Amino acid sequence: MIADLTDFRISSRPPAANARARFAVDTATPASDHALMLAVRDGELDSLGELFERHHGPLFGFLYKLTGQRAAAEDIAQIVFQRILKYRHTYRDEGSFTAWLYQLARRCAADHFRQSTRLPTATDPAILHTHADDAPDASDRATTRDDHALLHTALGRLARDDREVLLLSRFQELSFAEIAGILECSVGAAKVRAHRALRALRDHYFQLQKEPLS
Repeated sequence: MIADLTDFRISSRPPAANARARFAVDTATPASDHALMLAVRDGELDSLGELFERHHGPLFGFLYKLTGQRAAAEDIAQIVFQRILKYRHTYRDEGSFTAWLYQLARRCAADHFRQSTRLPTATDPAILHTHADDAPDASDRATTRDDHALLHTALGRLARDDREVLLLSRFQELSFAEIAGILECSVGAAKVRAHRALRALRDHYFQLQKEPLS
């Protein structure tokens, strides 16, 4: 499970001078992810707590859909933030923090799959039902739940690489430039992979619609 945030606040040293200067400019405006990560890199480890608060939820959702296992998603998310702390000195001045974060997450998930004999499964459809009560009536809600369940089962049948690129583009809503950085490929290749994955998802979805109910 995710460790308490105090796990990441392990330094009693004063922040580096350039980190202090960076945040002294305008304390009324929230610091960007990039600025916070630069501060972490420069020794202000408390800033990792803010990054954790901002990104843990979306990151967990990505990993949950990728692995189909809540406990695994929690464990991998914890490892991701541990690696951010461990490899903070490798963060560069240019680029996107979000892309760097999901690149780390992708590698941590790959390590998990290599170490586990269990294949990723379809995610619990309940995660998609947050707004089901907004539907006009019970029959519409049932239809929505059925569609979500089919979609999630179809997602679980995709190859991991296909599921990965779809989650990044459709669920996390990252730009293709960011996705290309995460996947270490060109923007054009990222678009092709996303298109191919979406087509495979549709094929699985329509095939599931034809299958008899168990």
